[in-house]
Amino acid sequence: MSTVPVITIDGPGGVGKGTLSRLLARRLGWHLLDSGAIYRAMGLAAVRAGLLFDNAEPDESRLLRLAQDLPLRFAERQGETLIFLGDQEITQEVRSPEAGQRASRIAALPLLREALLQRQRDFRRPPGLVADGRDMGTVVFPDAPLKVFLTASVEERSKRRLKQLLEQGDSATLESVEAEIIERDRRDRERSVAPLQPAPDARILDSSHQDIEESFRVLAGWVDDTLGEFFSRQ
Repeated sequence: MSTVPVITIDGPGGVGKGTLSRLLARRLGWHLLDSGAIYRAMGLAAVRAGLLFDNAEPDESRLLRLAQDLPLRFAERQGETLIFLGDQEITQEVRSPEAGQRASRIAALPLLREALLQRQRDFRRPPGLVADGRDMGTVVFPDAPLKVFLTASVEERSKRRLKQLLEQGDSATLESVEAEIIERDRRDRERSVAPLQPAPDARILDSSHQDIEESFRVLAGWVDDTLGEFFSRQ
């Protein structure tokens, strides 16, 4: 599969990974992997199965069995990626702050990460893949020809996330959003398996003082240079 190029875009929550990944996949005509959606969907399935509670350690062995048979699928409709568990669409449910916190908790479980690893790698199909996540370049696709680590200040990420929540009709405060982001960052960085960190050969893109258009121009330039080199070697 090394002949199928992958561009990985990793980073913490609120930096714009999802938007940039969608724009890039659309520009290239490639497949898109939103790895966070897999963990969010897994978290929702675990809650529905009575396997995940706020004040109790998750039962990894039972979660592992659930992950192995998770009826998860994605579909495209009018440029939007829809997420399904079985026949039920869960797109909006897995975009909530609660879903993000659940995803962060179960993503720290080593056996569960291993169970979901191949499911993520199966997205690598011609003509290419844009992979959005937290360990795409370090663990899932370490041979990717271009690895990008997207970052931004906690303050800027909190403002962006609050704006998004308010537009969705959710109630939140800047203080509560910032506290959630700080806690999730800590959990993602300190987990024993696949901690949040740039790959050694990743290119760092700080979007703290850039809008999406500016960040995308930088990213597109890196992509064009990398793909030119990649296909010249094939």
